[in-house]
Amino acid sequence: MGRWKKLDKMDLADGLDEEAYEERLIQVQYRLVHIQQWLARTGKRAVVAIEGWDAAGKGGLIKRMTERLDPRPLYVWQIAAPTREEQGRHYLYRFWQRLPAPGEMAIFDRTWYGRVLVERVEGYTPKEAWRRAYDEINSFERALTDDGVRLVKFILHVSAKEQRKRIIERLETPEKRFKVTLDDFRNIAKRKEYLAAYDDMLERTDTDYAPWTVIATDNKRRARIEGIELVADMVADDADLTPPELDPKVVQAAKDAFGWDPLAPDAVRDNKGGSNDD
Repeated sequence: MGRWKKLDKMDLADGLDEEAYEERLIQVQYRLVHIQQWLARTGKRAVVAIEGWDAAGKGGLIKRMTERLDPRPLYVWQIAAPTREEQGRHYLYRFWQRLPAPGEMAIFDRTWYGRVLVERVEGYTPKEAWRRAYDEINSFERALTDDGVRLVKFILHVSAKEQRKRIIERLETPEKRFKVTLDDFRNIAKRKEYLAAYDDMLERTDTDYAPWTVIATDNKRRARIEGIELVADMVADDADLTPPELDPKVVQAAKDAFGWDPLAPDAVRDNKGGSNDD
């Protein structure tokens, strides 16, 4: 803890040209495919926790992070206000309910940090409750990582000028207007209060076992690449992504069913097993 500058004092990232962006995006997307397969083989679990300003690019980043992945062991949770049932329980209850099973990955679009962000700033939670939440969240994340969960958490930070530009663009684009609500303008009016809440959150919940990363998003391409590469690097830390050897029993079953021999020349295998077209 204690390694952060004030959020509004952080440098904005330089741009990234389209060719470099596309090349890095494809590489990291296919790397994530191998990581997802490794999770399935090993029964490991991954949680990606994303916080950030309205119009900071959370949706676009998540879309590109997941578009090549198998959707079956993947969950994207868009966190909004708690339901009536959830309001009657501890605020971490609904997040415990959404944690991934072995071999799965869960992505949270906004997270349990709402307790010390929106609930703090908007006065939804008493001061003593949100101040207590820092220790509760640290304990929650420690429990996850001690249990083997690969936890990645980052903030998408956008400047006030760029945020204004993006919201106006949404208003002027008919198919994007649904993204803009009165809540956006309420939050914009309280940017100073939210900056203070973010700064406190970084200082109080940046730990060795669950560190924060802040990604500047005024340049969308660079932000997407940095976010996705961060997930790949942290989830795959110390992982062996080498595809497994064929199971001898599966090989024998293929021989019996198709006459397939993995040691035969390609042409022979193709003639016995039929066309190699997918």
